[in-house]
Amino acid sequence: MNRHTYNVSLKWEEGRKGVLSSPELPTRFEVATPPEFDKGIPGIWSPEHLFTSSVLSCFMTTFLAVAEFSKLDFQTFECSAEGVLDKVDGKFLMTEINLTVHLKINDEAHTEKAQRILEKSESACLISNSIKSKVNLICNIKV
Repeated sequence: MNRHTYNVSLKWEEGRKGVLSSPELPTRFEVATPPEFDKGIPGIWSPEHLFTSSVLSCFMTTFLAVAEFSKLDFQTFECSAEGVLDKVDGKFLMTEINLTVHLKINDEAHTEKAQRILEKSESACLISNSIKSKVNLICNIKV
């Protein structure tokens, strides 16, 4: 694969809020300092949400590719992510991302295969591999 770039712009609006956009995408949305910080604004996407979302969405897209390649039939895939912000050595860091996946498969005989595919997807996720936060995977597979 060749080198690719992804362009994003941020325009400050007021206070601790700006608008994030990309010339490659139609949707713009507000981002702000989270309410846990001084002058933070509740109810608006924060950098911490975006960081956590990057790991989650990359995991899903990697899973979809690996599952298709591995010919895993599944009915539903849902995953939630919890980003953990901690203070380490006087600095704030996103220390962990906890991914909880709920996968419904068609055949109980493929439970172990599904587990392996989920684990492989997490280890192959390029965003997870690009960050220093620990990524934890919790799998719930049902038939």
